[in-house]
Amino acid sequence: MNLSGNLGPHPHNLEVQDLESFDRLVSAGALDMHGWHAQSLDLRGRTAALEGMHVEGAIFLGCTFDDGTEDLLRQRGALIFPRLEAVPFNPYRATLYTPQELYSGLPHSPYEQLPDARIYQWSIHDGQRHRLDATLASALHDHAIGDALDELARTGPWQDRAMVGVMGGHAAQRGSTGFAQAALLGRLLAQDGRVVATGGGPGAMEAANMGAYLSEASDAEVQAALDTLASVPGFRPSVSAWARAAAAVVERFPGGTPSLGIPTWFYGHEPPNYFATHIAKYFANAIREAILLELCKGGIVFLPGAAGTVQEIFQDACENYYGAREKVTPMVLVGRHHWEHQYPAWPMLRSLAAGRVMEDHIFLVDSVQDAVEVLRSQLGPGQAA
Repeated sequence: MNLSGNLGPHPHNLEVQDLESFDRLVSAGALDMHGWHAQSLDLRGRTAALEGMHVEGAIFLGCTFDDGTEDLLRQRGALIFPRLEAVPFNPYRATLYTPQELYSGLPHSPYEQLPDARIYQWSIHDGQRHRLDATLASALHDHAIGDALDELARTGPWQDRAMVGVMGGHAAQRGSTGFAQAALLGRLLAQDGRVVATGGGPGAMEAANMGAYLSEASDAEVQAALDTLASVPGFRPSVSAWARAAAAVVERFPGGTPSLGIPTWFYGHEPPNYFATHIAKYFANAIREAILLELCKGGIVFLPGAAGTVQEIFQDACENYYGAREKVTPMVLVGRHHWEHQYPAWPMLRSLAAGRVMEDHIFLVDSVQDAVEVLRSQLGPGQAA
């Protein structure tokens, strides 16, 4: 899997993404940095180490150096991508976001002053999407996020666990039955050994991430959390109040079960939820949607939704329709009346699937409990896809 948009793995390249790794390599006697990719490192105080190594063919992305060192490295053949000080984010970041990072300052400042909001405001500034420097910064950022997500999927704690996507309406309000059911789905999936992945936004996405996060809490604790959230039903009129209610739950239950959110600043008017412990936030929505489908090898559960969810159903259906037999993944639609009558996606999906491999991998069920049972019958408990 290649989520970073490059041409594939390069076995002769070495990603150096933290100072500990750099120092460890130097201490082990490394003398040649050819093929090294040093990313967002503060290398001040390490000039002597750099001077003692061959640097031709090394790439430094957004690193900081002692005065004069950068020019010397260039003269010796290193390729240096400078820090971009005029943008409110690090386009060379080596890790995914956390909610605490995107909402840094939340206890004392309004959402509009926090990193997530400031990045969105930067992205929609008049003419910004047509500026070469802004386009380059955004593309570098999305590449870095994809690279970090790829590494997490390959080497992190999720590498041997099936990831299941949960998609559904962003309008589901806290305190509603739909929100509670989405939270139950996330909780059941996590308890069954799945990794829960969502679009990372509000509504059913927040609920599923919240259910996964609290999968080890008691029923009473989960209900108390739902009650706390219900005091601020939605992110309008105040994202600040909405996010603070979620942060209070996370602070009350630290160290919850990890899950993934993949939101986008393209729809930046919808804030990311606070319960996804790992947030891969992109500028390009199309990339974000394709990556979410690629990751969810354990299948996708589609909760009741409207236009956006219908689009996601048929985007996934297209992947399964044309995909190789080994690439077809389960699609589970929850809510018979909703998907047969209100938004009749099921009849179309069933017609598309007729006579194809995907026919045995599409399901329409009545409840989230049924959805979990379907996935269990397809893959077994917690089995990697």
